Amino acid sequence: MDLFAINKERVLKREAPLAARMRPDTLDEFVGQTHIIKKGSLLYRAISADKLSSIILYGPPGTGKTTLARVVANTTRGSFVQLNATASGIKDIKATIEQAKDSFSFSGKRTILFIDEIHRFNKTQQDALLPFVEDGTLVLIGATTENPYYEVNKALVSRSIVFEMKPLSKDEVKTLLYRAIGDAEKGLGIFPIDITDEAADFLADRANGDARAALNAAELAALTTEPNESGRLVIDLETASECIQKRVLLYERAGDNHYDIISAFIKSMRGSDPDAAIYYMARMLYAGEDPKFIARRMVICASEDVGNADPRALQVAVAAMQAVECIGLPECKINMAQAAAYIACAPKSNASCQAIFKAWDDVAKVQVKALPPYLRDSSHASLAKSRGGEAGETPDYLYSHAYPGNYVPQQYLPDELKDRVYYEPTDNGSERKIKEALARLRPERPYG
Repeated sequence: MDLFAINKERVLKREAPLAARMRPDTLDEFVGQTHIIKKGSLLYRAISADKLSSIILYGPPGTGKTTLARVVANTTRGSFVQLNATASGIKDIKATIEQAKDSFSFSGKRTILFIDEIHRFNKTQQDALLPFVEDGTLVLIGATTENPYYEVNKALVSRSIVFEMKPLSKDEVKTLLYRAIGDAEKGLGIFPIDITDEAADFLADRANGDARAALNAAELAALTTEPNESGRLVIDLETASECIQKRVLLYERAGDNHYDIISAFIKSMRGSDPDAAIYYMARMLYAGEDPKFIARRMVICASEDVGNADPRALQVAVAAMQAVECIGLPECKINMAQAAAYIACAPKSNASCQAIFKAWDDVAKVQVKALPPYLRDSSHASLAKSRGGEAGETPDYLYSHAYPGNYVPQQYLPDELKDRVYYEPTDNGSERKIKEALARLRPERPYG
């Protein structure tokens, strides 16, 4: 590397975004991913001993995939080469392979090849790596935001150890924020800068596990904030919200406001107001609420407040919950809006909900000595007969399908509860038909 190249690298490093400048140089500086990189773990030992085998790192943006690769680069005694699959092709791969062969032949040094966004390489490009990963000419570190079991060549995956990188916790993002604020060499410590607890909490929460987003927002805040009367640059909540391009909402996922808004959402669906329901859903999603939490509440509401007045509401709600799992944000908000509107517009009944509560109360309070004998498993009758019991001493079970209309009157509840009525269908929606059918079958009960 000549003097011009060295100077260019220094300038680029100095002018790089804060997230790039703050990348740690050693494993001990690395924050997050303790499930795979904690001290003493397999990956930690392999990197520390420079005995790393081929690995694939996958996870959301900003979770440390490239950072971990750079730590490997700083640790290894071998050659380290980095390619980005969005800008590299088969020519670059072949050149790297030839370089790796020469390095091993002349100095015995192995080559660690880091490929960012490896899922963007096509099959031919990935296949070109296979023989050299297999014979050890290359130690591959692949990074991808996609599931490698679907997006990366199966043969390449089988020759690598796959590690999943998880979104950083809020506390981990805050640790990185405070480190950057105080670091005068690589971070923002060259400025007389302060960040309020509310601003740090907001940036860490809005980053949603992406450290890069939080650090870049903090840098933008530092570069655009005027000093106060004391000459300090203060990053407060208002400044933080502007720099991460999100409006601050009064919504704390663990606070009272969280429960107020989810309550308003459910009551709006129960009260048949689709506009209000969708507004409160949008407000929660915009503020960073977990869509799975909202989807679960819709599934509950579909049975608790709609019930058999429209049984399809439960199907729609469950389908929306599955869409959240399979698709995720931002697209799944469309499925969620459809479900919320359907539940809000559906006819309402809480009859089945009330039924389980009444039955639950009886289970807790009423002692039942025995079930009707003819409802018990037939093996009990056979056992009694084998022990000398007389045939016919137990009333026979009346098989519904042997009678006209597939129904015959019979007591199913225990004697202690034989007159109880738990389910009282309403006249709303589909439940009216259920009520009419029960009234015909069981005229002695209060269904009419």
